[in-house]
Amino acid sequence: MGRLLGKVALISGGARGQGAEEARLFIQEGAKVVFTDILDEEGKKIEAELNELGGEARYMHLDVTDESQWDLVVSKIVEIYGKIDILVNNAGILIEKGVEETSEEEWDRIQNVNSKGVFLGIKSVLPPMKNAGSGSIVNISSVAGLIGSAYAAYGASKGAVRLLTKSTAVQYGPAGIRCNSVHPGIIETDMTENMLSDPEIAEQRLQNTPLGTFAVASDVAYAVLYLASDESRYVTGSELVIDGGLTAK
Repeated sequence: MGRLLGKVALISGGARGQGAEEARLFIQEGAKVVFTDILDEEGKKIEAELNELGGEARYMHLDVTDESQWDLVVSKIVEIYGKIDILVNNAGILIEKGVEETSEEEWDRIQNVNSKGVFLGIKSVLPPMKNAGSGSIVNISSVAGLIGSAYAAYGASKGAVRLLTKSTAVQYGPAGIRCNSVHPGIIETDMTENMLSDPEIAEQRLQNTPLGTFAVASDVAYAVLYLASDESRYVTGSELVIDGGLTAK
């Protein structure tokens, strides 16, 4: 307990699944948490749940593809708390299609959310983090950002996150700002529900995973917690892979 005591964290895509679990864990570890999403009803429910834990959580609406909304959220957080110590770029979408099956509209949509959204998030928190002389940015990528997959647009977007992370780490390390990426394998969340509902696909994925099981949201949240905390003060530009050994083969 207390690994994030005194920290102020901003988590995108926090109304359900992995983002909600990250927010829950951060609250338990002493952070003040602002989490965002476009799912307002779900977000308000999570806000109430987190505050019942005895912490301080606020839900704010945010479309991660809109720079003006990022600027508004960040300015509100700085107004309320005076700083932002942690950003977790968690919001993302999945389109389960290959190159020929993906429309131009689908390509643009997934790049806007998964890649542009991360860029805008980083850009928005840099001024307060530079003013403070410190900060930790954690970008949720995927194993699809490390190796080839059947989901072309998704993999391209997550690969972009991987290298944007490294560029940010190099450029802003001298300002005391760290930036790392997390690369989960298959996690049992709402986003993968459609994929895992097919027993044949689920079994195939399990066979490709040396540990023989899928991750749950808390498996990723604990990794994000480490990178967000001062325990990882000398870690930046790194890739933390949480995939049950999938990419080790």
